[in-house]
Amino acid sequence: MSATLGTLIKQVQPDWTMQIFEARESVATESSNAWNNAGTGHAALCELNYMPEGKDGSLSAAKAIDINEQFQLSRQWWSALVQQGILGEPSSFINPTPHMTFVRGEANVDYLRRRYEILKREPLFSDMEFSDDPEQIAEWAPLLVDRRAKDEVFAATRSESGTDVDFGSVTRQLISHLVDHGATLHLGTEVTKLKRRADGTWDVVTRNRAGYGKSTVNAKFVFVGGGGGALQLLQSSKIPEIKGFGGFPISGKFLKTSNPEIVAQHRAKVYGKAAVGAPPMSVPHLDTRIVDGQESLLFGPYAGFSPNFLKKGSWWDLPGSIRLHNLGPMLKVGLTQWSLEKYLLGELMASREQQMQTLREYMPTARTSDWEMITAGQRVQVMKKDPEKGGILQFGTEVITGADGSIAGLLGASPGASTAVHAMLGVLRKCFPEQFASSWESAFTAQIPALATGGLNGDPEAAAASLAETSRVLGLIPSEEPAALEA
Repeated sequence: MSATLGTLIKQVQPDWTMQIFEARESVATESSNAWNNAGTGHAALCELNYMPEGKDGSLSAAKAIDINEQFQLSRQWWSALVQQGILGEPSSFINPTPHMTFVRGEANVDYLRRRYEILKREPLFSDMEFSDDPEQIAEWAPLLVDRRAKDEVFAATRSESGTDVDFGSVTRQLISHLVDHGATLHLGTEVTKLKRRADGTWDVVTRNRAGYGKSTVNAKFVFVGGGGGALQLLQSSKIPEIKGFGGFPISGKFLKTSNPEIVAQHRAKVYGKAAVGAPPMSVPHLDTRIVDGQESLLFGPYAGFSPNFLKKGSWWDLPGSIRLHNLGPMLKVGLTQWSLEKYLLGELMASREQQMQTLREYMPTARTSDWEMITAGQRVQVMKKDPEKGGILQFGTEVITGADGSIAGLLGASPGASTAVHAMLGVLRKCFPEQFASSWESAFTAQIPALATGGLNGDPEAAAASLAETSRVLGLIPSEEPAALEA
């Protein structure tokens, strides 16, 4: 998010000075790191939680379409950056990887079929296929079917337009471009406090993690994109908009294999359906990951718990974030989210064999010796005030902006990085309304044509043209001639 916002600003205001503070010795070591997320270009092609079934059995494609539209903005912008030479060889950060949904049981198969019947009529989902034929599904993803019981009922959908994205690579390339064009990057420098001056500007107080020296930088605009650490920095700013917000950290864990014989049999991101009563974050998925040209498979997520807000944070993060204004909402969430608490307890108590058994529900041939457990990033779920319930737990992203537009920050998790362009354009529109309306929007629209029309799904021809062009530039489909790169 931070790298995206910085690049967008640099494109329209190259004369603005920019300073980037990173607490670690390199960028993209937390949530953007390739091993700390599933790398799914979230387009709602395979994620069922974007199209939940109503109590009356009804289905609506609205949320799925909205998420897909947001990802198309990212695809169009990345394509423009590749053509401008800001992003390098596309395969260094994005690769074609079919997105699949796999469900078991007659009720789930019926749901998936009805979901498919609705989505296949939408232009952005037109390549989706459905099958309940084991032979067909075995062609798509052999590991899902091999040694599965012959009488088991299951089905799958498949979208070839899906992708695997290395958001760590995107982040590093964008930050490198910013530094090459005048931005100052401070590594190993932790922001400890944000203080507003009487003139409305911000003092950014930092600490050098190696020498413990403190310094202060004054800024007219601040974006807090510190992952789980953003909550406490926004709290230190004392802006009214942060009141009532809290955070609950959950550690992500995945089983990983790099066994070439196994990896060669699976080229897809396969999402399932969360167990009854389990939260959306628990949706199991068996994913192809391509990091630095090396293919691996991940399966998860499995949940763990640590009070840290960052993978390399402090045990004091959670208790240190509690304030009088967010205590009520946090307690209310704690007293009502029994399903989440039961899920977490079960995950913490699960044995290695139980973890493998969950994998075998998707890959019956999985052998324990082939898989290792890795700890991914911390996901700090947003808790906030709610006028009716007192407090709610939110599973998406939340952008907080100050009333005067001088500060903004990002809380929450999924779909996160996949929709960074949409989210950061929203920040710019809200924090710099005059500049955005007078000149910035037209500059952005030149790179992201979908901004001019408000979306692609309403125009089948525009949707097909955009998918074809971005696929060509990003190397997602074979082409007779390589995409031309413009310096």
